[in-house]
Amino acid sequence: MPLHLIKLSVGSEDIEDLRRWHAQRLAETGRVFHRTRMMPRRREELLAGGSIYWVIKGLVTVRQRLLGIERISYSDGTPATELVLDPEYHRTVPTPHRPFQGWRYLLPEDAPPDLGDVSGQLGEMPPEMLAELRHLGLL
Repeated sequence: MPLHLIKLSVGSEDIEDLRRWHAQRLAETGRVFHRTRMMPRRREELLAGGSIYWVIKGLVTVRQRLLGIERISYSDGTPATELVLDPEYHRTVPTPHRPFQGWRYLLPEDAPPDLGDVSGQLGEMPPEMLAELRHLGLL
């Protein structure tokens, strides 16, 4: 089973905000990526089908598949890591998550299901309502 990452999307108001940010990066560089300081030690497990789950406004709402993990250096020589991401987004059942620093590993059994796996009609509901339904055990 693949391992996943979970990360706060700091500054994003919603999924469309994250899409706009990534679209700009794609236009500038030809790929979608997220830079982070630390290199995941469990790189091979992540690249065996893992995703990065984004927390937006306190809710895990979307994920992107991890396509690559590359060691880079900033212009001052400081080492960093680029998480290369699939430009396709997969909405998840909105799941509350507390703030944290950096990224964390996310086990497959702890990852929220994709919204498409639950029901086609649910995709039109506001994320907060979906989160409340999940909290009540109705999803």
